Amino acid sequence: MDDAARIDRLEMRLTEQDRAIEDLNRTITDQWRLIDRLTRQVAALRERVEEAGERGGDPRAPEPPPPHY
Repeated sequence: MDDAARIDRLEMRLTEQDRAIEDLNRTITDQWRLIDRLTRQVAALRERVEEAGERGGDPRAPEPPPPHY
């Protein structure tokens, strides 16, 4: 195998690896944004549950029957 063919093959591999790294980086960045958004949503929901618990007592307690019962 001559040097030119070997260099061409190496350049093609490098190009494919660069593309794969860019795709992986994009995927990781998208997942990080999603995780960050979900973490904020969970924190907001936790806060709402805590506020509801403070206002209404134990959220696991059964609700009283409606007035028409």
